[in-house]
Amino acid sequence: MIFAGFNLLAVLLAVIASMAIGAIWYSVLTKPWMAAAGFNAQQIDAVEKGGSPLVYVIAAISHLVMATVLAGLIGHLGDMNLWRGIVSALFVWSGFVATTMVVTHRFQMRPWSLTFIDAGHYLFALVAQGAIIGWMGV
Repeated sequence: MIFAGFNLLAVLLAVIASMAIGAIWYSVLTKPWMAAAGFNAQQIDAVEKGGSPLVYVIAAISHLVMATVLAGLIGHLGDMNLWRGIVSALFVWSGFVATTMVVTHRFQMRPWSLTFIDAGHYLFALVAQGAIIGWMGV
């Protein structure tokens, strides 16, 4: 299933994988993440009750954009393969995601633990997306 130069099925599978990684990552790190993010008791109660489904829709759309852009970048390199997808994802993460989070969290005076938790999530999510897109190719 190819659309506009990239494999739509690969992109959709990449979105599913990155959403699953996020669910696992933040379920394991819920308490340290909430502490690092400075959640108050009322916000913690809202999270524990499930919160708004809108945040998951926004996350899914964001992961779709991320996977689509990553597929476009990997596609510009030529032949897609697993290794090229992973390396591309690592470049994107280190050059854009990690650096942005470091700067943003420093100006927000957030603890380094929040940066490591959030950036770690996107490291695994992007590597999974890159691996899937690179492996499945166009």
